[in-house]
Amino acid sequence: MVNTTAGTGTGAAETAAEKAAVTPAADKVRAVATNSALVSDQGTTTIADTVVQKIAGLAAREVRGVHNLGGGASRAFGAFRDRIPGASSSVGQGVTVEVGETQTAVDLELVVEYGVSIADLARAVRRNVITAIEQMTGLEVVEVNINVNDVFIEEDEEQPPTRDRVQ
Repeated sequence: MVNTTAGTGTGAAETAAEKAAVTPAADKVRAVATNSALVSDQGTTTIADTVVQKIAGLAAREVRGVHNLGGGASRAFGAFRDRIPGASSSVGQGVTVEVGETQTAVDLELVVEYGVSIADLARAVRRNVITAIEQMTGLEVVEVNINVNDVFIEEDEEQPPTRDRVQ
């Protein structure tokens, strides 16, 4: 084997410095994993995406001003699914999650009620979702992205069905 650093006199020092620079980061990752409530000497707890999805959906719906979750198609499909006896619930509708070993990220699609401050609502939803997930699962929530895709106006649902003018 040829030593390409022989002549510079710094080959061994550079290797030790490189190792020192890499080791703290690796130790930090290991420390994060072992300090998690989900990883211990007795074993590891794994939480399914659907669990986090349902927690986030319920926590978001608890906030006053959130009318519904999901886009138009997912809300229509959810309404249809809710009418079928024994079908799975639509609690996770409008919620997408990415779950790792110790962290999770959440994306929400919201329909807000007209007249509610969207900025205040987003802060309240974010706070409620983070608190619920972290308390129930022990996962660290790294981000909650909120996409407001519709505004609910109460008059929309109260309008009587239109009649045909011609019979």
